[in-house]
Amino acid sequence: MLTREACEALDRNDPLKDKRDLFALPDGEIYLDGNSLGVPPKAALARLQHAAETEWAKGLIRSWNDAGWMDLPLTLGAKLARLVGVEPQEVIAVDTVTINLFKLATALLARDGGAIATEAGEFPTDNHVMEGVARITGAPMHRVAPNTRPADLPEGVTVFIKSAVHYKSAEIADFEGYEAEAKARGLNIIWDLSHATGLVDLKLKAWGARYAVGCGYKFLSGGPGAPAFLYCAEDQIGTLEHPVSGWLGHKRPFGFEDAYEPDDSIVRWRTSSPSILALSALDGAVSAYDGVDMAQVEKKAIALGDILLEKAEALGLEHACPGRGQRRGGHVVLRHEQGYAIVQALIARGIIGDFRAPDLMRFGFNPLYNSYADVFDAAEALADVIETRAWDAPEFLARKAVT
Repeated sequence: MLTREACEALDRNDPLKDKRDLFALPDGEIYLDGNSLGVPPKAALARLQHAAETEWAKGLIRSWNDAGWMDLPLTLGAKLARLVGVEPQEVIAVDTVTINLFKLATALLARDGGAIATEAGEFPTDNHVMEGVARITGAPMHRVAPNTRPADLPEGVTVFIKSAVHYKSAEIADFEGYEAEAKARGLNIIWDLSHATGLVDLKLKAWGARYAVGCGYKFLSGGPGAPAFLYCAEDQIGTLEHPVSGWLGHKRPFGFEDAYEPDDSIVRWRTSSPSILALSALDGAVSAYDGVDMAQVEKKAIALGDILLEKAEALGLEHACPGRGQRRGGHVVLRHEQGYAIVQALIARGIIGDFRAPDLMRFGFNPLYNSYADVFDAAEALADVIETRAWDAPEFLARKAVT
């Protein structure tokens, strides 16, 4: 098994090691929940402060022009486009993942008709919002078995929601294979990139993907409830009508016209005034990825996870994610009937992971700020909590609202 000294050597030779200093890491903690809420980059905090104290407090309404507020969803979208492998003019930072799923799915059904398909066990909001879309549009909805291929979906399905990285298992989807099958049967896949952006080396354009939504507060570290983003391939934008046609998606928003005429560009996916403070924080956060090779990020995430998996195997724990050396997202998932209490006991020691019902412990790794030594120490603490039954205490067994 790897020693701590070996992990320290890996840290010294890590091409991403200098990125750690960009983050406001809490003292005395090992944060392994970046797959849920990322540690704030120092640039995000500074950008937020500047937006509030200078652009808003001093610039006031002039900042819509002078500070570039009106264009921020687009300029930030262009930065995010690099991280997902598409063109700058194909991404807009806007709304939330749930809302963007609604917008794309409804627009696709209006254009193509047909039915919706989602996977059982998909992230709940992806299922819930499609149930709402089905009620509103009258489109049939099929909930299929996990990992059902596009070629095997029920007849008539035109919209399929698929996570790029599954929130529980950390499995990475077969983008190219799914898109090839989708193209063969005239099917539209909307990719949910929430657990992939900022972690996986995404190449959506090369893989044939045309539609996607993503989250700003996990690996991108844009802050709690950070804005999401929407990707629509440029040649598809003009074929889709935004179902929430607000004034800022208008071709001439400051013409104040009664009738709606959508913008020709990705701007048509904008609805109303953007949340500038939230966008500013995410804009600052994304700067942590300047000059980063995403292939190195994905490679390190696997290596970090392997350290914890090696310890888990020694403890006899079952893993519910791809195993050592296998491609997976930025988190490792372990099973234990007392998983919730174990996670709480680790949190009390300053090692932050999370729990997903019924028995899954999740430990997420952001390669920009998590070190190999961090994960080694967390693995040792996990072993101690289990072997000494330190988890078996009332304060760790009592369930909190957020797990």
